[in-house]
This record gives sequence, C-alpha cells and structure tokens, in this order.
Amino acid sequence: MEQNNKKIEPDNTAVRTALWRALHVKIDACPHIFEDEIGLRLISPDEKWLQRPDMHPDFTKRLRASIVARARFVEDLIIEQSKLGLCQYIILGAGLDTFAQRKPEIASKLQIFEIDQPDTQTWKQKRLIDLGFGIPKWLRFVPVDFEISSWWEQLIKAGLDTSKPAVAVCTGVTLYLKKEAISVLLRQIGALVSGSKLAIAFYLPVELLDEEDKPLQLKAEKGASEAGTPMVSFFTPDEILTLANEAGLKNVETISSKDLAKRYFADRADNLSPASGEEFLLAST
Repeated sequence: MEQNNKKIEPDNTAVRTALWRALHVKIDACPHIFEDEIGLRLISPDEKWLQRPDMHPDFTKRLRASIVARARFVEDLIIEQSKLGLCQYIILGAGLDTFAQRKPEIASKLQIFEIDQPDTQTWKQKRLIDLGFGIPKWLRFVPVDFEISSWWEQLIKAGLDTSKPAVAVCTGVTLYLKKEAISVLLRQIGALVSGSKLAIAFYLPVELLDEEDKPLQLKAEKGASEAGTPMVSFFTPDEILTLANEAGLKNVETISSKDLAKRYFADRADNLSPASGEEFLLAST
C-alpha cells in the first residue's frame, strides 16, 4: 500500500510478535497457551517465513513463550473484567492484536480502542478489509506516536467515555520510551474514572535476568539499536512500583515471568517456559 509515494508497512516488532504467536500454534505441543493465526493471515508472508532467523524454533523458544504468555494474561484479564461489567478496552501499542477478530462474541459487547503508530494502523485496517473482517463500529483505531503526540487527547477524540471505567493494557511499548514519557503515560491512565484497571509490561535490566536469557537480551538490544529503535527503559520491580505510586495508582502489584510460568506452563512435557525479563504492573484507579 502506498500513500504520498511512501510505502505503508506495519512495525517490524508488531510483525515479529504476530509471527511468534502463529509459530507457537504450528510447532509447540498442545495444549497451546494462546491460539492466534489471524495475525499470520494479516501479514501473509511468503512460504519461507519459517526460515527467517528470528523464527528459529530453538533460538526463539523462550521468547515466543513470553509472547504467548503475555497475550494470554492480557486476554484473561479483559475477559474477566468484561464479565464484571467494564465495557471499554484500551490497547496501547496494539500492533497486530486480533482480539476483536478472534473473540467477536466478547469484543462486540465492548468499545475497543487500538492505539499505535499511524503506518501500522493504516496498513492493518486495509488488511482487515481485504480479508473480509471489516471494521465494526465497536472497534476504533487511534493513530499516535507515543513520544511526540498526546494519545490521551486522540483517545478522547475517538470516543472514550470518561464517565465509565475501562481496562487499559500496554505491552511492548515502555521498552522504547524514556522514563519521562512513561511517567506521563501512567498519570494519564491514572486519570481514568475510578474502577478502571491497568496492566502494563515493563522490562528488567539485563543483570536481573536468568543467565540463559542474558545473551538473547543483549543481542536483542544490539539489533534494536541498529534498526533505529533502541531499547531505552528498564526497571527493577521496586522502581516499577514507585512509578505506579507516584502516578496515584491503587492496588498496585507486579506479576513476573515466573508467576506466568506457574500459571500457564506447569507440567508441560516440552519444557516450554517464558524468558525472564518482562514484568507486568497491575493496578486500578
């Protein structure tokens, strides 16, 4: 797709995340932690996509386990909260999220706001239409550059009802934002009406990772810098909690990769388990 002679393409990280989710279904043993192949249909890669270096079955094992654990955790949260009556769902850094397409029986009862970079969203909307999914009225796209734009202002313009609580989730974003921008993001989420819920992913500094994960993280950081999207923000669990408290959030707690491993990967015969490094902050307003 082209616009003003510029080829519009999705973010590389969003593509890789969607492909890892599909790879989990294709090569990992059942029961699958999370089943999503719609992202693969959106991307429609050539038949050699499984030969990409970043799709290597062994090299990516713990990384893709982290991706599906994260996705499952977020989806369990929104399903739980929707049953409790929350009807607005904000996805910061939505990428190629497919909740709306995979779970329409739940999604159609919500007002979903997908927030991400303009190119990724333009491309995704066209692909949804091309594949026949369409864009229902309860799914709204909010194009934003987190470092330079006010996602909150754009969210309000897109129709967020500030008188009603919402679930806000954010994964794969804070790693690329400066601490000041993260603090602003948390304060803005903290301004949601009382009763709203937040789940946001943070990343530990390399010295706190399991030894087997340190080489992968260092390689990922090097690759991100070379691609022009450096990883700039890492936090200890205590620092995450401090940021949340400073933002005025309530009922603050962290969920570690080990917590997710116990929840979703116990007793697997294939030893699939998420890499260390990603921590979820859970909070309410």
